[in-house]
This record gives sequence, C-alpha cells and structure tokens, in this order.
Amino acid sequence: MPNKISAVIITYNEEKRIGRCIHSLRTVADEIVVVDSYSRDATKEICLKQDVRFIEHPFEGHIEQKNFALSLATHEHVLSLDADEYLSSELADSILSIKETWPSEAYKMNRLSTYGGKWIRRGNWYPDKKIRLWNRNMGIWGGENPHDKVVLFNGTKPLQLKGDILHEAYHNSSDTIKKIQTYSDIFAKENTGVKKSSTAKIIFRASFTFFRSYILKRGIFDGFEGLMVAMAESNHTFYKYAKLYEANRKLKKSVPSYETDIHNLSQEVTTAGDAIGLVEIKK
Repeated sequence: MPNKISAVIITYNEEKRIGRCIHSLRTVADEIVVVDSYSRDATKEICLKQDVRFIEHPFEGHIEQKNFALSLATHEHVLSLDADEYLSSELADSILSIKETWPSEAYKMNRLSTYGGKWIRRGNWYPDKKIRLWNRNMGIWGGENPHDKVVLFNGTKPLQLKGDILHEAYHNSSDTIKKIQTYSDIFAKENTGVKKSSTAKIIFRASFTFFRSYILKRGIFDGFEGLMVAMAESNHTFYKYAKLYEANRKLKKSVPSYETDIHNLSQEVTTAGDAIGLVEIKK
C-alpha cells in the first residue's frame, strides 16, 4: 500500500496563487493542510472551496509558522510548498513513482523561478535545490528567517527527484524592491546582536553576490531578466548587512559598556564614602 503524504502550505493574502498551488498537489497528496495568517483577501474562501484543512494561526516567523503547519500533518510523510509555488508535471510523476517504496526518508528537488514572467535557468536561481518532501520524524524547519530550510536529523541523506518546483518570484522592479526591503528588515531584526557586519563585509558580499550570479553562473545569458536577478540578489545582500550594521551600532550605543558601568559604580562608591565621612565630621 502506498505511503500517504500530507501536503502543507502557509499563506497570507495569496488569493491569486493558492488555487494553482493546491491544484498541483491533488495527484500526489492524500491530505492538504493550509495554515493562514489571517489573510485579508479571498484566500480563506478559495481554500474552503478546495476541500482542504484550513487553519488560521498568528504569524510569528516563517520557520515558526512552517513548523506549526508541520505539527498538523496527519501522515508521516510531508510535502511542503509555499503558496507562490506549484509542482511541475514531471515532479508530480517523480513523487508518485517513489510513493510505493519510499526508498529514502527525504527528497530534494530543483526550484525554477520566474522574473517578469520569464523562467530563469542560470545565475544563483537555478538549480535552487530544496528539500521539500521528507519523513517529518527525520527533520524540521530551521535556518534563519526569512530564508528557512529543512534540517534533517541523524545524517539523513536526501535523494534527488526529477522535475521542478515552479516558483513565481518577482513580477517587476517595484515588486523586487518591496520584497528586498521586507526580507532585509527581517534578517536585520533576527540577527541584531547575534551576527556582525562591517563596511568591508557589506561591500564585499554585495559585489561578490552580483559577480557570482551574473558572471560565474552565467546569468548574463538570461538577458535583461538575468541582470535584474543578479542586481536583486546583490541589493538584498547589501541592504540586509547594511541594516544589520545600523542595528548593531544602535544597540551598542543604547547599552552602556562594561567599562562605563565600572566607572559609574566607582563614582557612586566614592560619593557614598565622602557622604559618610562628612556625617562623621559633623558628629
């Protein structure tokens, strides 16, 4: 008897894309669970019409939300997609082919993304390998927000499946800028006081990110869209480390240094001693 699969999706205001995502899962999933962060559009109505388990839950972070969704899965084997993703027919066939025997406890697959409606097959975007199908007893969501990833236990080795997760990424430059600012804000907030940044790191990482995507990984051959992807990644790297640098500097200024604390304590002791001496003299 085939192993059953629970498909899990997290959503927020995804009325334009959630239907496509759910539809792509129909042939492979025995259960579809949608965890929504109280969408303000028609996401809920669309999901309820699709015969899925729909749960509303406050959003505390990408990792936290996905692990909550994971805990709701009825079946041991879990397939996780974002609402802006869907399975290619080849990937769906690959999943069905391993469902009988389940030769591994985890599976990775390539993710193929779009910029402005064009599939980007070069640069840092492809092949964007993701573990999205696994035995939930063998791994959980980890990484760092907003760039979560599945962390496997006990040295579990994932097998590669044929086919792609199809991902509708950026529509245009305005959409790109908006997402860069959102994701870099999350990165800085999550890592303030934890990770270090510097002017040199900001310059080097942003420059190398562009060079790697556009030149080393041949994003230049994707035309205008390849340029936009390389610039988007470079800008994202620039802003996340720049915002982290600013946040760390602000934190440092708001917390008195150890030396300052010792100096202030010494001054207080001296002042107290003088006061006691004055009292004794008056006596």
